[in-house]
Formats: sequence, structure tokens, C-alpha cells
Amino acid sequence: MSVDLVVRNCTVVTPAGRTPDAGVAVEDGTIVAVGKSDRLPDADRVLDGEGKVLVPGIVDGHIHNREPGLEYKEDWESATRAAAAGGVTTVVGMPNTDPVIDRPEHLELKFDRGEASAHVDFQSYVVVTSENIALIPELDEAGAIGYKIFLGSTVGDVPPPNDGEILEAMEKIRKTGKRLGFHEENGEIIDHYTEQFKAAGKNDPIDHSHSRPVIAEQEAVERMLTFAEETGAKIHMFHVSSGSAAEAVARGKDRGIDVTAETCPHYLWFTEDVMREKGNPARIQPPIRDAEEQATLWEVGIDEGAIDSIATDHAPHTPEEKKVDDPFGNTWDAISGFVGLETEVPALLTFVNEGRLTLEEWVRRHSTRPAQIWGLYPKKGSLQVGTDADFTIVDPDLEWTLEDSDDLHSKNCVTPFVGESFTGKAVSTVVRGEVVYEDGDVVGESGYGTRVDVDDV
Repeated sequence: MSVDLVVRNCTVVTPAGRTPDAGVAVEDGTIVAVGKSDRLPDADRVLDGEGKVLVPGIVDGHIHNREPGLEYKEDWESATRAAAAGGVTTVVGMPNTDPVIDRPEHLELKFDRGEASAHVDFQSYVVVTSENIALIPELDEAGAIGYKIFLGSTVGDVPPPNDGEILEAMEKIRKTGKRLGFHEENGEIIDHYTEQFKAAGKNDPIDHSHSRPVIAEQEAVERMLTFAEETGAKIHMFHVSSGSAAEAVARGKDRGIDVTAETCPHYLWFTEDVMREKGNPARIQPPIRDAEEQATLWEVGIDEGAIDSIATDHAPHTPEEKKVDDPFGNTWDAISGFVGLETEVPALLTFVNEGRLTLEEWVRRHSTRPAQIWGLYPKKGSLQVGTDADFTIVDPDLEWTLEDSDDLHSKNCVTPFVGESFTGKAVSTVVRGEVVYEDGDVVGESGYGTRVDVDDV
């Protein structure tokens, strides 16, 4: 028997454990065997893992690819090129584009654009506003992976529904069986302090952070937990930035609410001091928190398990929009968000190297759990026979520094991770049996990536 592709001589790691001197066999884009290297079949192409680590393909459930409408920042091609280079095999795009993804025809447009140019597989959320609650069943039929509500101000200024409308939307979404995620910041609190800070001339980058206090995040989490408890809807908290919000999620889980949560590498890596050190390039919403909140985020979120998954909130903007040439200038003239698709695996592997995570825990939170949360498992996020042959090969011992953002593959590459040193990096990325990244180059073809059919998982 000969198959299309065999990868040998790796340590294969899943949440269940690790197997040395092992690999994967692939036929027609599907895994046909996982096991010891000497038990795998012959193949048309054989990759020698050279003792590196092979894991299920990384699933990033939170990126802003900016297409349609804002392609000057990023598009499906450039975002998924960065994903491939970062070891990410599946991405889920956010709906605050132009037009916003709020009706079936807009979702179809986003899917069509992805089919034309993506390097890795993809999906998309749809946004819920006051204007489209009645369309929730149609959006479900159109193939959306899930729903999102922006509770606080964000890029694109998508207005939130009122609380009564959110309750109604939760009832409708519960019937679809899909999950509703939130940008969980109380908009009224944020608007109040933003106006106060501007009036007082508080214009430094750290002032943007302090205008969005932890209580705005914590209150939004608590309120949505209460609504979910009432309606029975499945909910998700995107980009949890603080330990206080993680504690609120933990309380919701203890009450039996079906709530999941993610955090991002930058909240685990940096404290708010980065705003004083690097300025507006590190500006993001919700903001990076102080050391005490970060310590609780690690303890309650990661060590005790309140945080289910890791994602990036990859959010490209131009250097002009990020005020790169004036990083400590008036923060209200800057925009929030930065790229993350090529630093997420290195950051998490660095935490593994430091003993903050095991390899198994990293894989669970960065591949398996996001796939489970969004209904993609086991097609994605596993190494089971019969599933998509998506996997990432990493060198967990490679020491390197991101010297220049221009070394990244996005259309715009501003990130506070410039100058940071890592231990670990993705060295090969395989999507449905095709090598899309190896030896430092994206080798997959634009348009190879395809929409993951959530009804066919």
C-alpha cells in the first residue's frame, strides 16, 4: 500500500499524550494512519520530521481578515498566508467588515471571497444587531459557524442590540444549536470614561487602557451569563483580558451555564506596562491589563481552567492608523488592534518552555477545544483516522527574536511583539494533506483553502 503523504520521525502530541518516533499517513486529504514511524505505509512523498513535534492543526477562532470592504488593511489571501506561516490551519473571520456580515448574502460574499484566495481553511461569524434578529434562522441555514454581538465600542462601530433584543436573539440562537459570542465590554461605562479622559486631556496610550476598566468587562460577562441562564443559550466570551472576567466565567461554569471563553497570547505575555514602553502599537480592545489581573488570568483562567481556548484577535491596521511614527502621541487619534497569527504559536511554545503549560495543554486549548466549541471537531482539531489531514510541525527548542514586523506575511504587520524573543516556532503547516508552509516559505496556492461546512462535521 502506498499513500499520498507520510510524515515520520516526529513526537506526535495530542491532548491525550505524546508518542515519540511517530507520524501520520495521508490519502486524498484525509488521515489514514497515525502511529510509530516504522508502522506507517510507503508514500509518494515522505517528510522527515527530524525529531520535531507534530500536533493537530492550530485553529484560530478569532481573526479580523477585513474582507470584504477593508482590504487595504488585510484580505483573505494575506491573512491566511500569515496563518499558514504561523502554523494555523483553520481560521474564523469576524463580521465587522464593510458590509458587515449581518445577512445571508453578505455571508455568502465573505465565503466566496475566501474560496477565491485563502491558503488555509476558514469559516465566519455573523453579527447580531437590532436590525437582523429575525434573520437568525436564515443565517444558520446559510452556514455561519456562530453568532457575535459587540457589547462595547469597537472598530467598525457596530451598534449593540438592547438587552431585550439580546434576550430575544438568545432564544432564537438556542434553537439553532450554535453558539453566541460576545465582545464583552459595557459600552456605557467605556463611553463615560472616554469622554472624561478626553475632556481632562488624558491622551497617553495608557489612558486608553484605563478608560476601559476591568469592571466594564466583568459586568458584561456577568450580565450575559445571567441572560444565558435564563434562555439556555450557549455563549462564548471572546478575548478575555482580565483575571476578574475569568473569575466571572468560572462562576458561570459552576452554575451549570454552557459558557466557553478564550484569551489571547498578548494578555498572557504583556502587562499594561507595554503601553508605556511601546505605546499605541500595543493599543487593543479590551486593553492589556496590569500585573495583578494578569496573574489571576493565569491562575483562574489557565491553571484552573476557566479559559477554554486561545485565539489571537488578529486585527491588522496600517502603520499610519496605528501611529507607528508617533507611538506616544495622542492615543485618541490611533486605532486599536494588531496582528497575531505568526506569533501565537511561538508565544504559547515559549510558555511551554517556561513550564507554564504542557505540550498537551497547549494543543488542547489551541486546536482541540476551539474546534469543539465552534462545531468543527473532529474534522478539525484532531488527528483521528478519517478526519482532515491538518497538522502543524513545530520546533519547540528554536530560539529566535522577531526583529522586524516586515518579516511577517500580513498586508499590515504592526505588532507589539516586535523585539520579543521566543522559544519555539512552526516549521511546517499541512492543510488537508497539502504542505502549505515549509522551510520558511508559504508554498501553498492561494485559493486552496476552503470553507469548512459546519453541517458536514
